[in-house]
Amino acid sequence: MLVLKDWTYSIISEVQTQNDYICKWLPKKEDFLQILLDLEAPPLPYICKTCRKDGVYRCPDCMHQPLLCTDCCCSMHAAHPFHRIQQWTGDFFKDSALHMTGLLLHLGHDGAPCPSASANAQATTSKHMQPVGMDEGEWEDIDYIPLHLRPPVGSKYLTVINVTGVHFMLAQACQCVNAESYHMQLFHAKLYPSTFERPSTAFIFLVLDDFLRDNVECGTSGMNYYSKLRQVTSSVFPHLVADQYWELLRVAQQWCLLKLLKWSGFQDNKNGSTKGDLALFCAACPQPGINLSLQANLDHWRYTRTVVMDGNFKAEHMHEHGCYCLCMAWLFLPAFCCGLSKRRKVRSTIASYTHSRMFRQLNMDYSLCNALSYNMNSIQNVICFYDINCTYMKNLQKWVDKTMLLEISPLLRIMAGIGMWHVHRHKKECYARYSPLFIKGSGWVNSEIIEILWSTLNIVSASTHTMTLPHRQELLDFQMNDSNFMKMIWMISSLSWKVKAAWEAVSLARESFERLNQAVPSSQKRRLL
Repeated sequence: MLVLKDWTYSIISEVQTQNDYICKWLPKKEDFLQILLDLEAPPLPYICKTCRKDGVYRCPDCMHQPLLCTDCCCSMHAAHPFHRIQQWTGDFFKDSALHMTGLLLHLGHDGAPCPSASANAQATTSKHMQPVGMDEGEWEDIDYIPLHLRPPVGSKYLTVINVTGVHFMLAQACQCVNAESYHMQLFHAKLYPSTFERPSTAFIFLVLDDFLRDNVECGTSGMNYYSKLRQVTSSVFPHLVADQYWELLRVAQQWCLLKLLKWSGFQDNKNGSTKGDLALFCAACPQPGINLSLQANLDHWRYTRTVVMDGNFKAEHMHEHGCYCLCMAWLFLPAFCCGLSKRRKVRSTIASYTHSRMFRQLNMDYSLCNALSYNMNSIQNVICFYDINCTYMKNLQKWVDKTMLLEISPLLRIMAGIGMWHVHRHKKECYARYSPLFIKGSGWVNSEIIEILWSTLNIVSASTHTMTLPHRQELLDFQMNDSNFMKMIWMISSLSWKVKAAWEAVSLARESFERLNQAVPSSQKRRLL
């Protein structure tokens, strides 16, 4: 046992804090800084790494940023056309662009030149290297516009947005007899066109995935993300970079739906497109035929479906102007039905309120009915948690029966509950009747999971205030679907920890009950029972 203590102490003593790492780095600071300064100078002698001619360009995106001549730089980047290069001026390296080296982006034929393309189109490539001239009066208080920010002149160019910034590319489409349309050639090259008739702007698949990832993980809005791309393109002149912000929003909305359809195995909508088909359903909830046998006795409390309801007042929408919806309510937020025009209100019984507070319950009725109609094959028991269930559930069936647009199966047994954080603010009678601790099948839960998830959802919901209603719905759907995915991959470790905590709680509860049972006289027990 003494050896174990010594070994444990040695492990703890070797743990270093962030401050320890910083203290070790400080003596090496000058060495790192010297290397950074040396990297700004060209290698000696000034010769191309490949052909040994005079070196002109270097590529910071390539390993060891080799010095290259114009021809070698163009040929080496045929497979990497979106690297950002720099040109040696004799005194320093300035930003440049690959289209200035004569690089041509070939569509079709796996990136090889099209054999049907005219020789004149390839012979005039050298003319495309000249930047577009600018009128002196066009720019105010700007005497110098970087050449790499000017589109090529003399031919039709393509504006390509990548994670490395905004690029101008000279594109050569396939001109074979059986060639696809130009926008489909771009898509095959992993370039998403912003339009379909004579597209002039395209987005790399990688930048669209990166934007969705930033939006989900960091809550980055489209405006902030494109502002970052402009900084990446030119940190000195970001305001001179081509503005493709609106194109990014439009293409990202389309890309989001395409990714969802791909992940869900859809193709031409042949395998169905009903409500909820694109949503990730909770793997722990009872689903007959999936995680339950079709012959299982679903009347048991173990197969109870749990629903949590609440209203998110921070995710407000400013303008409800219409637009075409892409997802068609295949995810979480159902398309709101205009026929439900009446406002249903209930009176709150929260004790801390000094006045009656009225809530709109129309949306809650519609959401609950849709939730109870999805994937509920033979499920008979439902636990519904809502902050004001003590009054909400009293007239629920009456309001549902008043409209033909809503329906709740009469076979469902709905048990009402109130979350632990809110139930203590209600009357004393509500605690005994609606607390999750006294509802069979609810387990030891606080029932506030939906508000916990809002803390991350509201980070991005601020950027949806002025979106069109369908675009806002699709973005929030994508966020919630990602939240479900993260819960699924962490479910094993989470449930394992909760099972261990539950077993410990069971033993503590049994001991407490035994002490109470021994302390209460028999006569009083008979009155309580």
